[in-house]
Amino acid sequence: MDGYPLKLARSIAPLIRVKIKVQTAEPNPVICDNDLVAQAIKGRVSAFKELVERYQRRAYFYALGMVHNPDDARDLSQEAFVRVLKHLKRFDQKYPFKVWLFHILSNLCKNHLRQRNTHENIVFGWDDDRALTIPDRRNPEAALDKAELKSQVWKAIGQLPEKFREIIILSHFQEMSYDQISHVLEIPRGSVMSRLYYARLKLREILEKMGVEL
Repeated sequence: MDGYPLKLARSIAPLIRVKIKVQTAEPNPVICDNDLVAQAIKGRVSAFKELVERYQRRAYFYALGMVHNPDDARDLSQEAFVRVLKHLKRFDQKYPFKVWLFHILSNLCKNHLRQRNTHENIVFGWDDDRALTIPDRRNPEAALDKAELKSQVWKAIGQLPEKFREIIILSHFQEMSYDQISHVLEIPRGSVMSRLYYARLKLREILEKMGVEL
């Protein structure tokens, strides 16, 4: 498929994918995101609140993966929603809402990293991995082994250059398509495919140097 290192892609996907659970009530499956935006533009506060509930955890984990600081990730994800609310009328309905949200959040995270001057090497540790790990109470030993492996994968992701780290997170965490990532990052679809390919190769290289086999 597209010439990508599928063995690596399929191996890391179950390790780094986050299953998002909304803390409040389940969103209404009948109302799509873009319809909620339209309602929010008309002044329906509950519509915007539902959008926040659908994406607040995804936004937080994306920011955490980019900046490796829980407080900064929380502030950045909240700021993204503030900007979305402020500019709702600028939303282009031909794109999915999540693409617009993550485009805003991506720029916020990258600006933050530039200001912090550490955008080329973010090292993840156990504390971050615990926040992203879903425990398996039925088999604690297997869960521990998986958590340790996942921790190593996160450390490897943290060593990727910013552009590779971001595209791995968007592809594997947010499960975005090539076209969606293209709109988030404002780069051609072909560039998304190429960048993801090299990101996976680089990640495999780092994991091999760490002695990690997937």
